[in-house]
Amino acid sequence: MSSAAPVASPPGGTAGTGPAAAGGTSPPGGRRRARRRRQARVGLLFAAPMLLLFAVFRFGPVLGAVLLSLTDYRLSGEWTFIGFENYTRLGGDDLFWDSLRVTLLYVVIFVPLTVLMSLATAAMLHQVVWRRGLFRGIFFLPYVTSIVLAAVIWKWIYDAEDGLVNGLLGLASLGPVDFLGRGELVLPSIALTSAWKGFGYSMLILLAGLQAIPRSYTEAAMIDGAGPWQRFRHVTLPLLRPVLFFVMVIETITAFQVFDAMYVMTGGGPVRSSFSLVYMLYDSGFKFFDFGYASAIGLVIFVFVLGVSLVQRRFLGRED
Repeated sequence: MSSAAPVASPPGGTAGTGPAAAGGTSPPGGRRRARRRRQARVGLLFAAPMLLLFAVFRFGPVLGAVLLSLTDYRLSGEWTFIGFENYTRLGGDDLFWDSLRVTLLYVVIFVPLTVLMSLATAAMLHQVVWRRGLFRGIFFLPYVTSIVLAAVIWKWIYDAEDGLVNGLLGLASLGPVDFLGRGELVLPSIALTSAWKGFGYSMLILLAGLQAIPRSYTEAAMIDGAGPWQRFRHVTLPLLRPVLFFVMVIETITAFQVFDAMYVMTGGGPVRSSFSLVYMLYDSGFKFFDFGYASAIGLVIFVFVLGVSLVQRRFLGRED
């Protein structure tokens, strides 16, 4: 009598227990991955309209400005594709180089002034315990004030005849100073106005950075005999450096876009001493209706701002 041949078990387990068993169903891990992919597709479908609107309103104007800068478009509606002629024209325009010089000089004055005001105020508020929220709100109040209103107020303060500053100088038997009429004083005067208007935002960022520093570091330095200035210089400032650099970048970007204060306080004068790049863009587009040229100026400003942002990103990435 012959015996039946033994049935070989499949590799990796007994018969009927492999992954293809039970009617060929997929393992639980595969089902979870498929469910996650399905949920991701549904989520993307719901988010698609908002993503499309974001792309249109975020990148659409930039693309439009790039295309417009390659034309001679004016208000009449007629235009011709001229390639990079607007950029070549910029390179040979003395007014562009003067405006760039004014803008860079304004950046050099405005950024250190604003950062110092913000850092000093934040350090002072960091030591305050009583009514800290009240004082923080008071110092932040100018930031929510209209720049036009702030410029009008400071224009009166600087007035050569009836201004507050010259009134105080008169009490000290000092002659009147035309802060907005002298080329060497107009940019510092406008920078001080803009710094007073905007330092509250940077102050809050720096104050948050100071409050995030563990007190144990400064207490250890105090035990070692370090004074207040030594603790601030050798302990607080190094730990605050990433936040401080971020604030400097934000204020640099703000400075490159200066226009409102110059327009209200001086009208670009005297003798274009306060005629910035954005002011030139405004004149080209809305005074002479040369929108192609104005778009080229705007893209040059965009390149400057983008360069500053990339430097910030690279620096912060290295710090991390």
